Amino acid sequence: MLAAAAFALAACDETTQSGGAGGPFISPLPDNILAMADPKQDLNAVKVDPVDGCLVYRHVGPVETTFLPLRNREGRPICTRPAAETTPAT
Repeated sequence: MLAAAAFALAACDETTQSGGAGGPFISPLPDNILAMADPKQDLNAVKVDPVDGCLVYRHVGPVETTFLPLRNREGRPICTRPAAETTPAT
């Protein structure tokens, strides 16, 4: 699934909106991302976090607006690349 997400995002065209300091929002979201994302999230304001390559969405709360990890229906984050392998401590 992660490879499909990465491929779909790589194929996005330039139809984006301003996303502020982290880059533009992805608009429209690819169908495979829409299919796997939990619909309880704001899917109208999604962008890629440049730090880890995972998708984040804009959450507008009663006090502040922040970006939260976009999660699939099982609660796992949706990323465009695999998590970096950690080096075991010796």
